[in-house]
Amino acid sequence: MPECIFLMHDDSVTEESSWEPYLHTLEQGGFFQGGSALGGGICVRKTGAPGSLTEHLAGFIRVYADSLDHAKSLLAGNPVFEAGGTVEIRTLPRTD
Repeated sequence: MPECIFLMHDDSVTEESSWEPYLHTLEQGGFFQGGSALGGGICVRKTGAPGSLTEHLAGFIRVYADSLDHAKSLLAGNPVFEAGGTVEIRTLPRTD
């Protein structure tokens, strides 16, 4: 099954609720593959000036999903999505 990543932005319009019920639902369905909040960091390049750090990203979740539409359906209950925030969905293409 293909993988997708949910990139949570920090633009929720209301306070987010608990993550536990949402993550439990993903785990029970066999979709959850990991995730984390994102802390501070830096951008680096071997030569030249690096781009700026993407400040609005707050966390990520990796999931198994058959398609982008299927991944979108897995957002039900996501605290950022439910609070009116942005969740960016990206496919993670296999390279093997």
